[in-house]
Amino acid sequence: MVPVVESSYPTFEQMYRLSEGLPPEVVENAQSLYEARRSAVVSGVLNSLLTRSALALVGVGILALILGYVVADRALRPLQRMTATARRLSESTLAHERIALEGPDDEIKELADTFDAMLARLNVAFDTQRRFVANASHELRTPLAINRTVLEVALADPEASGDLKALGRTLLGTNARNEKLIEGLLLLARSERELTVRKAVEVREVAETAVDQLAPFAAEQGVRVSAELYSGTTEGDPVLLERCAANLVENAIKYNVPDGEVWVRTGTSEGGILIQVANTGPHVPPYDVDDLFEPFRRLHADRVESARGAGLGLSIVRAVVRAHGGTVTAAPRDGGGLIVTVRLPAARVNRSR
Repeated sequence: MVPVVESSYPTFEQMYRLSEGLPPEVVENAQSLYEARRSAVVSGVLNSLLTRSALALVGVGILALILGYVVADRALRPLQRMTATARRLSESTLAHERIALEGPDDEIKELADTFDAMLARLNVAFDTQRRFVANASHELRTPLAINRTVLEVALADPEASGDLKALGRTLLGTNARNEKLIEGLLLLARSERELTVRKAVEVREVAETAVDQLAPFAAEQGVRVSAELYSGTTEGDPVLLERCAANLVENAIKYNVPDGEVWVRTGTSEGGILIQVANTGPHVPPYDVDDLFEPFRRLHADRVESARGAGLGLSIVRAVVRAHGGTVTAAPRDGGGLIVTVRLPAARVNRSR
């Protein structure tokens, strides 16, 4: 409210009547005093009005800011939910992860429904691809097994010539590599599916089994394996986790230098389960590290040039780890080689009695 100026000061007409008969100097001084007092009152009123207007403007601005934040948060909440769902998605969660937005049939709900439909189509496509790989691999196992049997029988024939036996051994080695490729494809397809077996798995035992199984291979390659194994329990498929650890150790031995070393560590770290394998090997450029997890990818070689493996080892590791809700990272090691770190969720403690 604007302050009301009371009529405590005489009006101009009253001043005129009072000034009759007074000297001009007195009248002039009185008028000057009157004008000064009136200016002071008007200035005070204006300052008060300005202060209150500024406070009202600040209050309205703060209220509008709060109201706008609340409205924007409610309006953008469905988009935030869509973004969080998209970040959580992977090939292993497409089968059961959807936005399923509820609310009025507006543009945002239409966008969410379209996104869900796209996820359903992607899940069908990925599942079809996995089934094709699994079925094709199964169909190829039988003729490869027959070929191996025929070659082994031919090599066992005492009347076979030396050239025939040399050719048979070459074909048998090629057949073995093909069988290993098929087994890798089957394991990769199985790893990319949702887990059907969930048990408590001790990573120390898994890594110890992998190291023991690959000890002859390490000795043959002239590589020394050192293990620093501590307990840590996760949940998942024991066979897949054992294969994951074996692939890490086998790769570290296979892609190493003469008289090289491999270090295997297990334990707990930051509330999770840790499996880490490092080796001395050729220098790995940082920009090539992520490509090593792709199927049929090797360092400085394509799938035709290298005969040391099918190039599925780290791909299987990544698929197994993702299926168990974990992460796998790799980093070049100073002096050459690679450090691969697998982090898995710790097993939930059952407190029921």
